[in-house]
Amino acid sequence: MPGAPESIPPFVIGHSQDVESLCAGDATRLELRCLDRDPATELHRLSLKTGGLLPEEQNLLRASSGAHLVDQGPNLVLSISPKALAALAERSTLGRLLAQCTRASLRPNSAPWIMGIVNVTPDSFSDGGLWLDPAKAIQHGLQLVEEGANLLDIGGESTRPGAQAVSEADELQRVVAVIEGLAVRTKVPLSIDTTKTAVARAALDAGASWVNDISGGLQEDGMLPLVAERGAVFVAMHRQGNSATMQLDPAYGDCPQEVCEHLRERVGACLAAGIAPDKLILDPGIGFGKTLRHNLELMDRLRELRSLGAPILVGPSRKAFIQQLTGAAQGSDSKLSERLGGTAAAVSLCIDRGAQGFRVHDVRMMVEAAKIAHAITCPTTTA
Repeated sequence: MPGAPESIPPFVIGHSQDVESLCAGDATRLELRCLDRDPATELHRLSLKTGGLLPEEQNLLRASSGAHLVDQGPNLVLSISPKALAALAERSTLGRLLAQCTRASLRPNSAPWIMGIVNVTPDSFSDGGLWLDPAKAIQHGLQLVEEGANLLDIGGESTRPGAQAVSEADELQRVVAVIEGLAVRTKVPLSIDTTKTAVARAALDAGASWVNDISGGLQEDGMLPLVAERGAVFVAMHRQGNSATMQLDPAYGDCPQEVCEHLRERVGACLAAGIAPDKLILDPGIGFGKTLRHNLELMDRLRELRSLGAPILVGPSRKAFIQQLTGAAQGSDSKLSERLGGTAAAVSLCIDRGAQGFRVHDVRMMVEAAKIAHAITCPTTTA
């Protein structure tokens, strides 16, 4: 088998200590999220579960100068100054946990990375059938690298709403030859987009080094142990329901909060299985069991997911929410190109909210959009 490419680009590796701490029992008990930071006052706002704080912890926060705790029903919202946070961190476990959460939520300084999509399927919503032939799929992947993709995501089963399940044998037949062909022709990391353990194993044998699982490791018990054993990068995504049911009637009380808590649980499961903290990436699952409003809320509140401590990958490319907002065309790949402007806007604003990676069809344009957005949001790192 060809040698595997580097397991993870250096610009992805992030907050390993924060991930371990923020998925520990205290963070789960508190359902701790960093909501935002006021640029004018520099006050951090954090959300904590009302019933999660111990009485002595509540007393500690209420007695801290520069900290203000407000009861908002199921959650407590803490506003705290950097000075008060630093003082609290010096003398309590709670303070150290709050400080780690705020650090993790900060916008990353490193340049965003672009994951190019190689769908080896007959029925994907955007480019189904275009790259079914392995030679064409390989050439398409190489073209995406030429356009600036930092890595490639190869999938053999459509996950669009209403898609039919694919057998393990069919999925293997579609993706293995493509991964083998790409592994000897490019040095960028290769990702397998699958929920099946056997497909992930064969893909890793063929040269992949990432596993992108839309079920977050929930569909098959063997997935997380396999990823841990192979030392692969794991992308854990959130979805509500499955491909057949997820868009029938998606419902949440507070979508970003529920997605955040689901991903917190998934990170804990990954760590328990032995996956290294710096090999974890989180995906909120835009369009996977979400309405238009849910998708917009998630993208606007990505900082809350960042407070879990792992890099955030977002997949807004050509998604239906763009058509719902703009009237951009539905249908063939050529018509879906009308959603490029909406995709670029989503990529740019998600960078401002802290996203670090993007799974996209149209690599060249999204590389350009990401560079400009990063230069504007982090001028000191690009000037």
